[in-house]
Amino acid sequence: MAESDPDCIEWEAVFWDIGGVILDLESVREAHEKFIATLVDQHDLETTVEEATATWRSAVGNHFREREGTEFRAAREAYAKGIDELAAEPIPKRVWLSTFEDVVQSSIEPVPGAVETITELAERDVHVGVISDVDDEEGKWMLSQFGVRERFDSITTSEEVGQTKPDPAMFETALEKAGVDSSRSLMIGDRYSHDVRGADEVGMHGVAFGAEDGPAVSYRIESPEGVLEIIDDDGC
Repeated sequence: MAESDPDCIEWEAVFWDIGGVILDLESVREAHEKFIATLVDQHDLETTVEEATATWRSAVGNHFREREGTEFRAAREAYAKGIDELAAEPIPKRVWLSTFEDVVQSSIEPVPGAVETITELAERDVHVGVISDVDDEEGKWMLSQFGVRERFDSITTSEEVGQTKPDPAMFETALEKAGVDSSRSLMIGDRYSHDVRGADEVGMHGVAFGAEDGPAVSYRIESPEGVLEIIDDDGC
């Protein structure tokens, strides 16, 4: 249900984050654990799976923490740094990347209700877009995995823009692509400062899905289907 009901608004666009909104993050964590376990087994690494996973995640986290402000940094580069920390002898990228892609493909799951809601929205007279802090190829691949890539009218990624949310360029680029008014646009996100407040600062309406509370929250939904209620109940 909506947390607040602004006056009559004829919505022109609904934008989605990917991680935590379309992509179930627990399935991602499990995929990464399976990936590391496979590497430990295949390459006889002298460490436990738990230690290897912690080492890899630490290196990946450091890669992103060391960036300047909202500067984009590729996830694939972070994964490679994590691999370098694990093995005494380098593991060729073509080897670990193939394993990574196979494990992720068989493991990731969509957030319940997300695929169905996106499919329903695509049939409406509203622009359906993505604004996500992902590598361009990886983000589009995940949407294809869930069978919804072609349901989106636009996809805006941090790799494309060169910045991550909440940089205004992310939202402004998406709005320009869509040719819609920010005040008639919704942004669904699971992070308050990045998604909800970032959208609010360019005049969009932030929809919190698992995000913390704050003054920038125009609506709060408990499931992806909740956005359909917002679209249907425009107050007009």
